[in-house]
Amino acid sequence: MSETLTRPAVRVRTRVYGWSAAGLLLAALPFYLDRFWLQAGLFAMAAALGAVGINLLTGATGQLSMGHAFFLAVGAYGYCAFAGDGADGLAGLGLPGWLAAVLAVALAGLAGGVFSPIAGRLRGAYLGIATLALIFIGQHVLFNAHDVTGGYNGRAVPPLSLFGLTFDDTELLVAQVPFGAVEKLWYLGLVLLAGGVLFARGVLGGRPGRAMNAIRDHRIAAGVMGIPVARYRAAVFVLSSMYAGLAGVLLALVFQRTVPEYFGMALSLEYLAMIVIGGLGSVAGAVAGGVFVSLLPQLLTRYSDALPLVSAPGTGGIAPGEAARYLYGAAVVAVVLFLPGGLVRLAARARKTPTSDRPSGEAR
Repeated sequence: MSETLTRPAVRVRTRVYGWSAAGLLLAALPFYLDRFWLQAGLFAMAAALGAVGINLLTGATGQLSMGHAFFLAVGAYGYCAFAGDGADGLAGLGLPGWLAAVLAVALAGLAGGVFSPIAGRLRGAYLGIATLALIFIGQHVLFNAHDVTGGYNGRAVPPLSLFGLTFDDTELLVAQVPFGAVEKLWYLGLVLLAGGVLFARGVLGGRPGRAMNAIRDHRIAAGVMGIPVARYRAAVFVLSSMYAGLAGVLLALVFQRTVPEYFGMALSLEYLAMIVIGGLGSVAGAVAGGVFVSLLPQLLTRYSDALPLVSAPGTGGIAPGEAARYLYGAAVVAVVLFLPGGLVRLAARARKTPTSDRPSGEAR
């Protein structure tokens, strides 16, 4: 009996120790890793943020969206327009960086709100086709609104300033280690990702999450029970758009330049691949899928000389980016066929206690 009573406490304590150790490890990485690995990690954080947002919409609520890249572009270019001072000849309001970031996320949510009446009434492939139009509209605007976006060449991203700290390449010595833009942004990315994950877990673990799952699994029954289906769908679409806008702001700060070509159809497909590979409806799965899909092309690029059939573009082999698409495309097929729950289900199986190890009096 005592073992049964203390086992949950031991499990919670182990989890707390594990998360504390992981947090300390992540906090220490900028002191030891070079720029490539830190930048790759920041791309993974931004991808994970965006994946959490689309997983709330697609995984938890069952609404297919093909326009996630549009809202990332709204966040990225919105930040540039709000924070830019016009010195480069492009439109800019010259607002403080932190305020520009907040307004860019709000602008992405507003764009989602404009589309939300459609999102609240369409579902499945119909919503996917409707959101597909956002990609074409966004690409047209990004390439042709030169005064705001800079056209094909994009525009430079103003550095973020927060609490007197500027996230640029001006060196800041911390324990005799020079911190540039990437090292400073690392901690900002960790805070944003942790906040986004905790908020999403709170949403899914509460009453809204139960309503979203009911809409996904039994839409008509959810309506009969009094759940406002259209309102929930619209609200989740706005929330997903704001997550995408926040991911777009972080991506812009890491890239230090926004380019319209990046925010195309391929990016939206990558986000769908992230949540399928990681696990639909799971916040941890969205993070895992985002890290996997975002790191894969960077690792292939880094080690292309040592990998068979993979080489730099134009040298006769398969380009790293193209090889990455083949690999995570194969991963999507493998997950759908053999592991429907994604990477998070695989991790749950690894943690599961075998039946033979249970005490005879423990509930199954």
